[in-house]
Amino acid sequence: MPKAPMPFFWYELMTSDLDAAEAFYTQVIGWTAQPFDKVPGMPRYVVMNVGERGVGGLMTLPEDAAKMGMPPAWLGYVHTRDADAATASLEKAGGTVHRQPDDIPGVGRFAVVADPQGATFMFLQPNGPDQPVVPAGTPGHIGWHELYTSDWKAAFDFYSEQFGWVDAGDFDMGPMGTYQTFTAGPESGGGIMNKPEQIPVPVWQFYFNVPAIDAAAKRVTDNGGKILMGPMEVPGGTWIVQCQDPQGAHFALMAPVR
Repeated sequence: MPKAPMPFFWYELMTSDLDAAEAFYTQVIGWTAQPFDKVPGMPRYVVMNVGERGVGGLMTLPEDAAKMGMPPAWLGYVHTRDADAATASLEKAGGTVHRQPDDIPGVGRFAVVADPQGATFMFLQPNGPDQPVVPAGTPGHIGWHELYTSDWKAAFDFYSEQFGWVDAGDFDMGPMGTYQTFTAGPESGGGIMNKPEQIPVPVWQFYFNVPAIDAAAKRVTDNGGKILMGPMEVPGGTWIVQCQDPQGAHFALMAPVR
C-alpha cells in the first residue's frame, strides 16, 4: 500500500537580525507578524501569518550554529505522525540526525535532520489537529519546494521511499541536467535538480506566492534585499525570481503569468 505523503508544512527562518528580518518579510510578502510567547523560557519567536493562518516563523540563529559557520537560512519542516520513527527511518536510509527528537511544549515533537546528500530539514509531529490544506497558489503561502543536490535521482528515491512523494515528471534542462518534479500531497509539490557550482552544499529553497512578480521583486530591492536570478517565466504559466534577504538568507518568489 502506498505511503501517505508527508509534505513540508511549516517554514522557519534562522537569521542574524530578527527585527530586520521581520520588517523585510512583512513588507515584501505581506505577512503579519505575531510574537509567539506561549512557551516560558523559549527564545524570541515571531510567527508570520496570512490572515489568521500561520505560515512560518522567524528566530535568531542559535549561537552554536552561528559559531559553526551556519549562515542565515530558511528551513522546512516535514509533517510526521511519529517524529521518533521518522528520524530512525531516515538514519537507517543514510540520512544524518543533527538533533534527536525533542519536545517543544505546547507545539509538538521535532528533530533536525539531513538527507543522504546533506540537505538539512526538520521533522515536526504537531500537537492537536491538522489545519486544512491551502490551495497551492494562495498568496503568502509556499507554492513550490526546490532541492539543489549532488545526486538528483538518489535524492528523489530517498524522499519518495521515506515520505511517499510521487514522480510528477522530469524535464531535460540541457547543460543544467534533469529537473525532477514531485507531488507531496494534493496541494504540495516541487522539483529536484543537481546543484550548480555556485551553490556550495545541497539545500532546499522555498518559493513564496505573490500576486505580481515585478512589484514583489521591486519590494525586495527597495527593502535592502538582492535579486539573484530573474524574473523569468518557467513552464506552467509562472514567473519566478530568486532572492536574498538583507541578512543573506536565500528564498524565491513566484507569481502567475498575467
